[in-house]
Amino acid sequence: MNTAVRHAPDVVVGATSATDVHAAVRFAAANGLPVGVISSGHGPSVRIDGGLLITTQRMTGVEIDPARRITRVETGVRWRRVVDAAAEHGLAPLAGSAETVGVVGYMLGGGLSVTMGRAQGWAADYVRAIEVVTPDGTLRRASADSEQDLFWALRGGKSNFGVVTALEFALFPVTRLYAGVLFFDGEHMPAVLDAWRRLTERAPDALTSSFALARMPAQAPVPAFMRGRLTVMVRISYLGDAAAGEQQIASLRAAAPTLADTVADRPYTEFDAIDPGPGGEPFSSVEQFMLLRELAPGTAEALVDAVGPDADSDLLLVDIRQLGGALRQPQDGSSSAAGPIAEAGFMLFTLTPVPPGDGAQHLTAGLQLAELLKPWLSERRHANFLAPSAAAPESTRAAFDDAAYARLRAIKAAVDPGNRFRFNYNIPPADRA
Repeated sequence: MNTAVRHAPDVVVGATSATDVHAAVRFAAANGLPVGVISSGHGPSVRIDGGLLITTQRMTGVEIDPARRITRVETGVRWRRVVDAAAEHGLAPLAGSAETVGVVGYMLGGGLSVTMGRAQGWAADYVRAIEVVTPDGTLRRASADSEQDLFWALRGGKSNFGVVTALEFALFPVTRLYAGVLFFDGEHMPAVLDAWRRLTERAPDALTSSFALARMPAQAPVPAFMRGRLTVMVRISYLGDAAAGEQQIASLRAAAPTLADTVADRPYTEFDAIDPGPGGEPFSSVEQFMLLRELAPGTAEALVDAVGPDADSDLLLVDIRQLGGALRQPQDGSSSAAGPIAEAGFMLFTLTPVPPGDGAQHLTAGLQLAELLKPWLSERRHANFLAPSAAAPESTRAAFDDAAYARLRAIKAAVDPGNRFRFNYNIPPADRA
């Protein structure tokens, strides 16, 4: 949980069921209260000041339909429960980067899977149905066959249209991955980044990978070989056998000596080995997100100068994830508001540690890198990669093309004309500024 933001609602409801959510939203409507929603708190959030806060982490039901390859999850579920439940039937979801990531928030923003993203596309395009309490207190079921506008808007529009109590989405017959992390000393950043950049130019869609640079503190729980040093990590997930996977990443292993190498054939239930993090420990940080059109040699050089071994940087983490592949087009005959961004080849993420509750004082932390990378940045954003510094509506709109944004505002006007759900990356109703 990210503790950088300290919320101050007037009323808090700890929901345990859809009935609780329904009652809470009706109470808010009757008393003219704005509404905010928090589940896992893993991602960066907008401060909730006043109004009513609904927490949903107690809603943890998971059902698997192996015949249809579908799961239904309640809104407080995190990825570990879904992955383990699906694995019992030889199935796997398009999971997030860590077992503590909340499933519903991830799906409502699009969902970039670290295991199968480039092979299968955005997770939101595989959502089959959404149960949601809209701002008027009505419990609705949105799907491709009913409430089609709401169904489209929720998959990318995040919490602007109500409180999702459950959703159903597709699973895949995947049981194993060739996956893990290659760790290198930071002095080898130029060589490793160049090797990874070249790999992304020829990578098949079955290979989803990312490059990360971490400046870790010199104490536990940081692994001993990473403490107090600059560490380079290349995270790998390959949908294929180990022999083919080894061939795919041979150039990376040859780029420099490794501090550790965990890439191996493993069960899908070990998906979190791809992106090792602090687990369930609370953390306090300010995050920034950018989309890169390309990772050219000049981009790599600028990154080395800005955050490499000789740079004076206060960034704890810089993470670059390759997009492309199936992420460039809607999958399975479905389209969502999150939508593909064809012009972006990579997503870049930075994390800067701040004192707990002090995120509002450091909203611009990490944005210096954006200025240095400006020649390669896309003007677009993505709904699942928005930071508190981009919480203003004019910044949020960059996550959508003009037609999608106009449609979202029209749907918002129909569902939430008073903008009751505004403690978020807000999409204002069409008749509001």
